[in-house]
Amino acid sequence: MTTVAEQLVRTLRDAGVQRVYGVVGDSLNPIVDAIRRTDGIEWMHVRHEEAAAFAAAAEAQVTGKLAVCAGSCGPGNLHLINGLYDAHRSGAPVLAIASHIPSAQIGTNFFQETHPEELFRECSHYCELVSQAEQMPRLLRIAMQTAVGRRGVSVLAIPGDVAERRSPVAGAPAVNLVTPSPVVPPAERIAELAALLNSGEKVMVFAGAGCAGAHDEVMALAGALLAPVGHSLGGKEWIQYDNPYDVGMSGLLGYGACYDAMHAADRVVLLGTDFPYDNFLPQARTVQVDSDAAALGRRTPLDLAVHGDVKATITALLPLLRKRANRSFLDSMLSEHARRLDKVVDAYTTRIDHRTPIHPEYAADVLDDVAADDAVFTVDTGMGNVWAARYLTPNGRRRVIGSFRHGSMANALPHAIGAAMSSPGRQVVSISGDGGLAMLMGDLLTLPTYNVPVKVVVFNNASLGMVKLEMMVDGLPSYGTDHAPVNFAAIAAACGIPSVRVEDPAKIRGALTEAFSRPGPALVELVTDPNAMSIPPKITGEMVKGFALAASKTVLNGGVGKMVEIARSNLRNIPRP
Repeated sequence: MTTVAEQLVRTLRDAGVQRVYGVVGDSLNPIVDAIRRTDGIEWMHVRHEEAAAFAAAAEAQVTGKLAVCAGSCGPGNLHLINGLYDAHRSGAPVLAIASHIPSAQIGTNFFQETHPEELFRECSHYCELVSQAEQMPRLLRIAMQTAVGRRGVSVLAIPGDVAERRSPVAGAPAVNLVTPSPVVPPAERIAELAALLNSGEKVMVFAGAGCAGAHDEVMALAGALLAPVGHSLGGKEWIQYDNPYDVGMSGLLGYGACYDAMHAADRVVLLGTDFPYDNFLPQARTVQVDSDAAALGRRTPLDLAVHGDVKATITALLPLLRKRANRSFLDSMLSEHARRLDKVVDAYTTRIDHRTPIHPEYAADVLDDVAADDAVFTVDTGMGNVWAARYLTPNGRRRVIGSFRHGSMANALPHAIGAAMSSPGRQVVSISGDGGLAMLMGDLLTLPTYNVPVKVVVFNNASLGMVKLEMMVDGLPSYGTDHAPVNFAAIAAACGIPSVRVEDPAKIRGALTEAFSRPGPALVELVTDPNAMSIPPKITGEMVKGFALAASKTVLNGGVGKMVEIARSNLRNIPRP
């Protein structure tokens, strides 16, 4: 006899799923037991279901394949919801199994009763209740294909008693998951785009995460247009490296001349980005290319919207562009970019390697040096995002994963677990803030349990630094943002993780090198300056007023690590008279 649970698990395994993240219990037990008895798939026990969803999200982003998490009825699957929001907004193909109370008790206000088929609708493309054994194979197939085909979350709610029933269908139905093909715009739309770009003399390219796999094409487009290229945080890892047109990043974590180039251009080209901060966009003179038609025009009025894959669109566009010789706009923006970075470089390089508390920008710069060339970095929301945005140097092989669209705290450690489990042999570094790590700290226990080789680097400033900055911008004194010092290295050691606490900046490199060379997990705690913050590339009058009201001793800086060297090297591309 094959149960519904067994059939579900075998179908997942045959579709390529290697593990399911979750916490055992109650109505989920039949599925967990089926995993125990099925070769080729494993149960990954985490300490919080939210961590399970984050881990699945990171696995899906690193591999590009379907990943799975699960939660038991009521509170168990409710804990999944924040991580599922993150996965869904990040475009990660994740299937969540939300087990449910006994089917006969649904609607009776039974113990732990919720309605998961309603609760998860906003953070999924597909969310359905399996009420009969006959339904499961077909609904599972639909859920999996929807997650992969639409790049997001699917949820199946399954009562425990239904999972235990005998399946009326023998075996596990074959499922061949199909990923979306690149969208190629029609020739007439390509011609319209070419005409608009050919009519502009000062064109600027702004690239996002949708440029993944299209680095060479974006560089060819910039070369044809002699256009400066800026990027969002999501586009950094795909666009910034080997980029002689780089003018930095826009947004609250931005730096350099990206904002200026965008507002000085007579044509802005948004490529594969759903950049949410519309106040940083010029709101005019803009064209947009995106494979997600729903994103077109969402952030700014458009002169032209092009529904298409970035790589395919540029390939079709390049032969239609006129040859250009005037580099004045590009060269002026490259010069301005280098000038801005030179202006702030002292913030992290001058007499800083012996100052205590540790300056976090210096620590991040050293971390960038020590980490592997193909490392996966997972970064906590808050100041961790700032240090990653400004100090991690992409090269086409490194990955940077964070809660960039959902903006959740506590994502770095569970993201790192999923990345490491799905990428054996690859270095995975969690850049954790003390606030984020504390929130889901229980999953430090997961690392030694499975010997997950995550290297946790904790930037511990005993403060919620980004929140403090937000308050200052609003003219508010920081309140509730600082807390008593915590020794995370001691906590990690008690969990069985090799760890070290570093307070002397001269010891950072050695501590990181030793931790990264170890097999298995390790934690390095860096005690950093709580007054080290960062300002955005464009300051408004309201921001200045807020800082004037709230700030007295706060160190505001815009250090940007090796990007200064990159900017200087790009100046060599400017022809000299």
